[in-house]
Amino acid sequence: MKRLLIDAGNTRIKLATVTEGRWSPVQAVMTGESDGLAACLANFLAGGVQQVWVSNVAGSKVGQLIATACASANLTPRFIASQARQCGVGNGYVRPEQLGCDRWAALIAAWHQLGSACLVVNSGTATTIDALSARGEFIGGLILPGVELMQRSLTGAAAQLRHGGGHYADFPRNTADALLSGALQASCGAIGRQHAALGVPDAPVLMSGGAAQVLQPHLQLPAQMMDNLVLQGLLIIAQETGGA
Repeated sequence: MKRLLIDAGNTRIKLATVTEGRWSPVQAVMTGESDGLAACLANFLAGGVQQVWVSNVAGSKVGQLIATACASANLTPRFIASQARQCGVGNGYVRPEQLGCDRWAALIAAWHQLGSACLVVNSGTATTIDALSARGEFIGGLILPGVELMQRSLTGAAAQLRHGGGHYADFPRNTADALLSGALQASCGAIGRQHAALGVPDAPVLMSGGAAQVLQPHLQLPAQMMDNLVLQGLLIIAQETGGA
């Protein structure tokens, strides 16, 4: 079975195929580049793909483009949605279907990787901080602006602030450093508070997303990088739902 997995996010769309446990290199296109996405899809679909599984939080236009490309290859893509329980993970959202499908897939991947309490942090356009209990229950999570978005929101709202460059400092002495350091401190502070609230001192923090490598050195927590959690979760869902 050859599957095409698609993680359509707010900023980037990642694609990879998996055949009998063998992964192709992950390719990425910017979400707004419809021509690039169409070309990438055509290239993948020409390679004998039998199933297409999609996590889409990029909107209906991207979803339609994916569906149209798949139809040309006589395939119907399977767009996942968050469930009350799936692949051994329980969903504690008051309305489970409202949890972002990308967050849900990442939680499933994290549980299958670790099988223990943890935080799942993705820092892209937004930063999400999701908590899994030791029983595989998603007990809730935070959404806050990503590191870049925090800086841009301030520079867009305050005429005296200019976004660009900057380095982290405990006590910044120029505006660029102050903006970056403030965004990092805010993000790390939120992660640290959620880790403390989880009540498991050695619980791993799984980091992914474009700003993860910037955040990780500033966390005094057992943090580890784990890229492509959404794609990994998609594969687990596909295997449970659509056969091995």
